[in-house]
Amino acid sequence: MRVLIVNAGSSSLKLRVLDADDRVSGSADLPAPRGHADESAVGPAIDSFGPVDAVGHRIVHGGRSFSQPVVIDASVRTRIQALTDLAPLHQPKSLAALDIVSAALPGIPAVACFDTAFHATIPPEASTYALPAEWRERWDLRKYGFHGLSHAYASRRAAEILARPLEDLRIVTCHLGAGASLAAVRAGHSVDTTMGFTPLDGLVMATRSGSVDPGLVLWLEEHVGLPPAELAAALEHRSGLLGLGGTADMRAILARADAGDAEAGVALGVYLHRLRGDIARMAAAMGGLDVLVFTGGVGENSPDVRERAADGLGFLGVVIDADPDRNGTGDRVVSAPGAAASSVVVAAREDLQIAHEVRTLLGAAQGTPQGAA
Repeated sequence: MRVLIVNAGSSSLKLRVLDADDRVSGSADLPAPRGHADESAVGPAIDSFGPVDAVGHRIVHGGRSFSQPVVIDASVRTRIQALTDLAPLHQPKSLAALDIVSAALPGIPAVACFDTAFHATIPPEASTYALPAEWRERWDLRKYGFHGLSHAYASRRAAEILARPLEDLRIVTCHLGAGASLAAVRAGHSVDTTMGFTPLDGLVMATRSGSVDPGLVLWLEEHVGLPPAELAAALEHRSGLLGLGGTADMRAILARADAGDAEAGVALGVYLHRLRGDIARMAAAMGGLDVLVFTGGVGENSPDVRERAADGLGFLGVVIDADPDRNGTGDRVVSAPGAAASSVVVAAREDLQIAHEVRTLLGAAQGTPQGAA
């Protein structure tokens, strides 16, 4: 089955075709200012790929409605659109891409694959906020988690690399990029994650603050008079590494920190402190750790971040061997021989996870919508 993968980003529309052997046989990154690609450019790009059998769309938020992939029809599209308030920056872009691609490929089955769906298995003790019941029930306030497609693929791929059954493993997956999150994956299922109701929670990121005392935010609003829109913009776009070290680029932070720059040293220290602590928290949710996986732009490409994080995780059995970590390439094991927990580097491939979900759903359901709760 040839699957067209559609991933709508903030400024581009990424199209990939994976053949039956999961090789990329077609690729296009189209400009999408303000999240909307030019329809006149999408059609020719899709035509250049040749015939496809199915389309897989990355959709950020499935809310409580979608805990699995689902074949898209008019009803499903309406329900996805109804979740826009939960992901106002992402959902409209995904829907715009869905409409354009569907118009270019009428009659080809399309599947929605949700970033939140992988975390639908998180138990109540990990997903419930200690808020008034009427709030939680009225507005569906809970930990949803994000990056689920990446965490699902990284955990599956790590088990393949180690030649161990996924069902036997307690895995912490570290998706470290401009956005960053961890997931505790036990027997192939997410049981905890660091992002929460929104992608702003959890780890320090490139420009996002990660977890902040809610009382601090309320204090800024009440005592400084910062309006909610300005607070949101600052927490989303002017915080994280950028707020701490003046740049969102981890490579620059590392270089300056190693050169003795105090500001960069603090930025790196805060980033690593939060990363180590949350890895330990994820391991605690599973009663231990068998595999630590690094993926995403920083996770894949920064041995310094991997090794410095591991330096504080020896009590979990994490020991990284600098030789394969620094000199190896591609997906690989980087843990030291005899380490109690394996450490693995995996290239982020959401496209492969989406193709896997599309084939599984269409093969099992023969085009019947599933996954709606």
